Amino acid sequence: MSLLRRSARAVPVSVPQRVEPRPQYGWVALGLAGLGWLLVQLPPAQGLLLGLGVGLGFTLFHARFGFSSAFRQLLSVGQGRALQAHMLLLATTATLFALLFALGKGLGGQPLAGYQAPIGLGLLLGAFLFGIGMQLAGGCASGTLYATGSGSLVGVVALAAFMVGSVLGAWHLEFWTLGPGSLGSLPPISLAERLGLWGALALTLLWVGALALLAEWVIRKRQPPPLREPEGARGWARVLRGSWPLWVAALVLAVLNAAVLYVSGRPWGVTAGLTLWGSQAVEALGLAEPVFWAYWNGQSPLELGLLGHPTSLTNLGILLGALLSAAAAGVFGKNPRLGWRTLLAAVLGGLLMGYGARLAYGCNIGAYIGGVASFSLHGWVWLGMALLGTGVGLWLRPWFGLRNPKPTDSVC
Repeated sequence: MSLLRRSARAVPVSVPQRVEPRPQYGWVALGLAGLGWLLVQLPPAQGLLLGLGVGLGFTLFHARFGFSSAFRQLLSVGQGRALQAHMLLLATTATLFALLFALGKGLGGQPLAGYQAPIGLGLLLGAFLFGIGMQLAGGCASGTLYATGSGSLVGVVALAAFMVGSVLGAWHLEFWTLGPGSLGSLPPISLAERLGLWGALALTLLWVGALALLAEWVIRKRQPPPLREPEGARGWARVLRGSWPLWVAALVLAVLNAAVLYVSGRPWGVTAGLTLWGSQAVEALGLAEPVFWAYWNGQSPLELGLLGHPTSLTNLGILLGALLSAAAAGVFGKNPRLGWRTLLAAVLGGLLMGYGARLAYGCNIGAYIGGVASFSLHGWVWLGMALLGTGVGLWLRPWFGLRNPKPTDSVC
């Protein structure tokens, strides 16, 4: 018997090896060809913006840097590491913006302007609706873009619905800004005008640090499950085919956002480009005349063209950057089996995000990151209302078969 036991112990146990997906060279070649063709068509400054968008899409995909997931983790199980990455992104972006605003001029001597917006019912309701929508769609504005670029079916559905919602929001914008829906909005409140540029930066860094410490307190109190990194290559191959740490992505995104401000004169945004694409489709199909909407102020969206708007260019770049990243990692277009409830949630979530972003003067990028880094109080208001909307979205998710994080999970 002892001999048999020794023999049994000597038998090696086979451990299945994880097989890394191979790069999809055909999609990589197609993405590079599309990028090259666009760069040939564009003047240098616009080509630079497109390239910055590619960098944004590349970074977002490799870090799976999300806003909906960060809010969901925090409210569901108290996992605040992703929110702390947001705070690092905000602190770095605000510092770089302050340096650029002090410089006063961007590329070619153009003036620089941050995002400032009034605080009223439109902002409150829009950010709240956006918070609900991004939990149903499984991604925010930037998340929907890079998911679409990586070949996600849910991303494609949510992006199409987002454009529809943003067009409806642009159509109704006069009601929320000039009509009964405005209810006497407060004018934009700029911390830089009230405290000076460096005073505004100091106060912003103080608030950002306080929220990072609050997230740390929540983490230690609730003992949440650890973050789980997506699988991917390791070593140097991780740069092109693996997952990036959130803190690395936060720093890279901050630098790229500052570069967008320097090149275009305005911070990185997403929603304006989606509203442009949707309005162009509506006008081309003869469904409406956006030129008469207050949002477009007498200008035809078709006159701008697909490449004539800075945000449209960076959005195209994000799509291409995500495509190249996903194809290099060998995961482009690899979708799990999806039920009708998941797709319905993506449609509803996209509509709510698009409409809400138009009311709230932007999304998680333009209103939240861009607003806070531009020292506008509306960015902080957007964050608070989006968190409230997230709570409602978490309650709704199970109705559509969507799972919320549990204390026994590892979350990503």
